Amino acid sequence: MRIMFIGDVVGSPGREMIDTYLPKLKQKYQPTMTVINGENAASGKGINEKIYRRFLEKGAQAVTLGNHAWDKKEIFEFIDDADYLVRPANMPEGTPGKGLAFIKTPHAEVAVINLQARTFMAPLDDPFRKIDELINEAKKRTNIIFLDFHAEATSEKQAMGWYVDGRVSVNVGTHTHVQTADERILPQGTAYISDVGMTGPYDGILGMEREAVMKRFLTQLPVRFEVPKDGRTQLSGVVVDVDDKTGKAKKIRRIMINDDHPFFS
Repeated sequence: MRIMFIGDVVGSPGREMIDTYLPKLKQKYQPTMTVINGENAASGKGINEKIYRRFLEKGAQAVTLGNHAWDKKEIFEFIDDADYLVRPANMPEGTPGKGLAFIKTPHAEVAVINLQARTFMAPLDDPFRKIDELINEAKKRTNIIFLDFHAEATSEKQAMGWYVDGRVSVNVGTHTHVQTADERILPQGTAYISDVGMTGPYDGILGMEREAVMKRFLTQLPVRFEVPKDGRTQLSGVVVDVDDKTGKAKKIRRIMINDDHPFFS
């Protein structure tokens, strides 16, 4: 079983990178399943049904979200019917959508979980207690569990990694948009990386126009952040090999495509 994950797709530049490179990546790595984080896919904040379905048509089997899940009001019209769209599971009881999805593949069923952290973020339900509940639920059907932990603090990401080591197959970090170089297989068999990075503008700041972000820091005044439509782009991801029966990860590799790291087939 090979799982490919593409990190935080930002706006139209990120979607164009998916269009261009996802077929090439699938040909190169031959993943059994592909997951995309799409919480920033619509103009840099949120997602709509057209984009969600576009990701599925391009070859994703699941799309995860994060703290910008609700930034496009349209999501409330389709999320309950979107079987492969996974929002943070530790949102309050009664929140639309699902935080756990089961995806059937030719090798085995995969449980896809999305959680949101609390440090420097909204005070949602405890993700550590929630993951215990979700692992127990997932294990009734499969040993292969994929976790997208959407978090700001590296310490909280690492804490989650050690907390679920041996109980989930893959624990990827998202949200901070900068790919970390700490990919590893933890001692009990969980593939871990603090942040997969983002897919979108390469010369912006976390995917936004850098002039506006710098102005915010220089003046502390409110500014409008926009996704740059032109310029260089990047794609960030990981590929993880997992034992079909045990659910233990065997290998994790980072993917980085940009002008400084060209794609080679």
